[in-house]
Amino acid sequence: MPLQDLTPELRTRLNRLERLAGWFVLAALGLLLLGFGYYAYHTAQRKGWFVVKARYFTLLDRATGLRVGDPVKLMGFEVGRITRIEAQPPDDFYYNVYVEFEVRVPYQGYLWTTGSRVRVTPADLWGKRELEVTKGTGGTPTYIFHPLRDVTLQEAAQLPQRDQWQLAEDIYDPELPQILVPALTPLTAETLAKLRDLGRQQFRVLDTRETRRWMTGIWNDRDARYDPYTPRSKPYWLRAEETPALTERMNQLVHQVEDALPGILTLTNQVRQTLEDLSRLSRELESRAAELRQPVQNFTQLGDQLTRLAARLQAEGALGAWLLDPDGRTNLNRVLASAPAALNQTTQLLARVDQSLEQLTLQLSQSLENLAAITGNLRQQVEANTNLVSSLSQAIVDLDDFVQGLKRHWLLRSAFRRHESPAASEPPPTPAPPLRAPNDLRER
Repeated sequence: MPLQDLTPELRTRLNRLERLAGWFVLAALGLLLLGFGYYAYHTAQRKGWFVVKARYFTLLDRATGLRVGDPVKLMGFEVGRITRIEAQPPDDFYYNVYVEFEVRVPYQGYLWTTGSRVRVTPADLWGKRELEVTKGTGGTPTYIFHPLRDVTLQEAAQLPQRDQWQLAEDIYDPELPQILVPALTPLTAETLAKLRDLGRQQFRVLDTRETRRWMTGIWNDRDARYDPYTPRSKPYWLRAEETPALTERMNQLVHQVEDALPGILTLTNQVRQTLEDLSRLSRELESRAAELRQPVQNFTQLGDQLTRLAARLQAEGALGAWLLDPDGRTNLNRVLASAPAALNQTTQLLARVDQSLEQLTLQLSQSLENLAAITGNLRQQVEANTNLVSSLSQAIVDLDDFVQGLKRHWLLRSAFRRHESPAASEPPPTPAPPLRAPNDLRER
């Protein structure tokens, strides 16, 4: 329907709707632009687009696990980003990879010429690595924000507020490699006198009265002074302490394990030889104990017989007084008087022998327990590692069973302090007689 055919009232209402729709579109567009600007501002603030950044570089052996844009950390804080990763020229035989990164202001103030390093550490278990810079411990700051100026000795003496000016270079001894006046030393009268004595007529200074927003100087390690900084200046070099990735370390560990396997097999052979020697020793001890059992019983019976004989001879009218003359009785009394001492010595000897056997049995039991623990550990290692020979696993299991059998042997059973429960030692209860009817009892 053409617009001319509408009534004036409809035309007025349609114009109002068109204006309202236009204002709505303009408001939505303004909100959209406002939201986009807010997002761009916070993104720039978060990524440091408007923050001054100091440039550094380091040299590594490999670029494994590093990418452009990865964060750079300082004391656990994220202070910068990696901006460039390239390979070194083919004729560089000392370093392989060039890594350049930037550190946001004011975190660059923690990086000094002494103590500041770049640590390349593993970040996860998949070979990822990260850069971490360390706080300096001395020297001079890597970047400065104060104006630089080259002055002569006469001009330095006429500088306004001279105590707020500092040296921008290290002053060395002309004859020895020794720093006599370090950088950042205030220009006092004493400092100027030292420079005059050293024959320095021109040197570089910095004005600490003014601090600019951008870097004005970068430290030159070769010349030991601050050089003027420009966007084309070469970044400052921080030496690296590189740690291999976890995958490489795991490969090294696998190689070490493979190299150590022959030693493990040799150790198992030695353990087997030791177990055979202990088995032979236990058999010899068992035979010696069986041989000593009968002499001990004989000594006990002899002591009992001598005691009874002494009691009989001491009684009046005993058969010994009739059979022996007075001299024989006197000699017999002397023999019987010395018999208790001999018996005591024999008893002490038997006690020492018994104590020695007990100590030897305890030592043998401890050795067997240690061997049992060793064989148990070897058994666990063999079961965990499927690459070992199956016969070695079976041999260790048999050795473990042999040691457990020694624990149940009658000679070594008491040494392992195994106590049976009281319920196992009691005889089984006698079952009660079955109940019968009274008629059955009468029949019987």
